[in-house]
Amino acid sequence: MSLIAEEQMARSPEVSGETRTINLITAVTEALDEELTRDERVVVFGEDVGPRGGVFMATAGLTAKHGEHRVFNTPLSEAAIVGAAVGMAVRGMRPVAEIQFADYMGPAFDQILSQAAKMRYRSGGNDTAPLVIRTPSGGGVKGGHHHSQSPESYYVHMAGVQVVMPSTPYDAKGLLKSALRGEDPVIFFEPKRLYRAAKGEVPVQDYTVPIGKAALRREGSDLTLIGYGGVMPDVLDAAQALAAEGVQAEVLDLRSLMPWDKEAVLSSVAKTGRAVLVSEAPRTANFMGEVAYSIQEALFDSLLAPVLQVAGFDMPYPYVQDKIYLPSGNRIAAACVRALNY
Repeated sequence: MSLIAEEQMARSPEVSGETRTINLITAVTEALDEELTRDERVVVFGEDVGPRGGVFMATAGLTAKHGEHRVFNTPLSEAAIVGAAVGMAVRGMRPVAEIQFADYMGPAFDQILSQAAKMRYRSGGNDTAPLVIRTPSGGGVKGGHHHSQSPESYYVHMAGVQVVMPSTPYDAKGLLKSALRGEDPVIFFEPKRLYRAAKGEVPVQDYTVPIGKAALRREGSDLTLIGYGGVMPDVLDAAQALAAEGVQAEVLDLRSLMPWDKEAVLSSVAKTGRAVLVSEAPRTANFMGEVAYSIQEALFDSLLAPVLQVAGFDMPYPYVQDKIYLPSGNRIAAACVRALNY
């Protein structure tokens, strides 16, 4: 992450009052700690999340502070972890289930699709399943094909589930609190390569960030760059490189994928006439394909160039070619030049 991208992500326009600077993993830990303190219904569990604090130390110190009945380890069974969370949520608790890596959510797929996502609808609104599934997602840490995937598109397709992926400490803490205080199941993807790389100002006082609202990271008039999660530093680096050539790119961070902020996207693209969409998930059936369709459906006559996408490749996530697979600032800038020259 360049210094310029770090500065742009460090302070959100939404931040006010007394603040301090922390990284993204600390923001997650603080959100869990404060919600455990605020609401006795909150429990946190998963593989190694107890005394050890999890693989990435997101729950470090929470068992000692809140007790083993509130923050505890589970067997190595994702289906059991999510299944237990669904049952707890239906019975009035606020469970936070950690899946050690997003790549391992497959065994819990049916519990999410058939149970958590359907609970409100199948009960006619009498029951809800207000659970949060936290999971590290994405590449950039040389984790290979079983520890680097971006499976968010599978879950966006499930009616009844909210899907979130922050890129800053401010958003991580505020969105996680909103997820825990809501009435719907939320899958909370955490871009692991930003855990300690992303630092930013976070208010000292309690706050939330609304799910479903994008963040404007940079204003511009020549084209719109849209991303979310781990790609955001590269998106901002590309915008800065374009600025050096006299091109002013507007940058939107979606933050939430379901629901997503269609109004903010369409407003920006209507102004600029060009859009480049960036994510590290494989290109085919990528969530950004839905964003692209929505743009052309609403703004076809206003577009100055085709909506372009920069994404991961349709292949298993590579180990040695980790940096080649991810959308780089150069790949993003090249797509922007293509849009500008159309």
